[in-house]
Amino acid sequence: MRILTGVQPSGKLHLGNYFSVMSKIIRYQNEHELFCFIANLHSLTTFKSREALQDYTFDAACDFYALGIDPEKSTFWVQSDVPLVTELTWYLSICINVNQLLLAHSYKDKIAKGINPTGGLFFYPILMAADILLFDSQRVPVGKDQKQHLEFARDIANKFNHDFGSTFLIPEPEIDEDTAIIPGTDGAKMSKSYGNTINFFDKESSIRKSVMSIVSDSAGIEEAKDPDKSVIFSIYKLFLNETDMKTLRTRFETPGLRYGDVKKELFSTIMDYFAPYRKKRDEFAANRDYVEELLLKGSYKANAIAIPVIERVRSKLGIKR
Repeated sequence: MRILTGVQPSGKLHLGNYFSVMSKIIRYQNEHELFCFIANLHSLTTFKSREALQDYTFDAACDFYALGIDPEKSTFWVQSDVPLVTELTWYLSICINVNQLLLAHSYKDKIAKGINPTGGLFFYPILMAADILLFDSQRVPVGKDQKQHLEFARDIANKFNHDFGSTFLIPEPEIDEDTAIIPGTDGAKMSKSYGNTINFFDKESSIRKSVMSIVSDSAGIEEAKDPDKSVIFSIYKLFLNETDMKTLRTRFETPGLRYGDVKKELFSTIMDYFAPYRKKRDEFAANRDYVEELLLKGSYKANAIAIPVIERVRSKLGIKR
């Protein structure tokens, strides 16, 4: 089974990224044929600067390698290193109309917020379709908020196949309806835009500060606490097996627990859990040439798969004579 997924290089990884996305990606490479890319072209819709894009892309590569992406087990590359994806985007644009694109959630949401949308934002679903279809992807993991984009990709592929003959595989979605929302330090969904993240590759002092800032209720030391309403418990349990989780629950429900003590334990648990990953990341970050070499090899593998697909498309359109 060929699975494809992409992640935008948007800054530091946090616990929400790790438990909802990254850990699954690592599992995919051991169970399936994983194609994974850093979506730096998509990130241009929120472009800040040349330096920021380069730094974020390199940082994302270090993050992925440190967390376990294996170039021998998977195909991992930077989106722009396979320029055929932009060529395919143009070909696919003739298989979707303007009215359909106007219905894209990503576009409508920006309009509703008063943002002046660019053509890149408008064409975003077509570029995403090209990402998926260029590699004969069979299954695409998507969150509920990205489901519509995969539907666009399927619709575009079906129309192209209908109009020009069988060309594309029709990808199937993998939507995890049970994915839990990882709470941030304020109790809302952990998100960079909310400023409530715990970034596990940050400096130790920054991680400690984030953990100690987790909100708690006003229950006194001699009162029992409700673990199901506790942000601290919700984050802590991510690191625990069933037995340890039950033990922690009992501690919350027993008078005498101090939130400050639990936060200190959580901080230690986070540092212990990510210690080997942090060490590996430091090693990758200190060897930029090696990281770039790995990414180059990944792009060779990705291009090798993309070329036959684009040749099929060109042939059907009469581009190839």
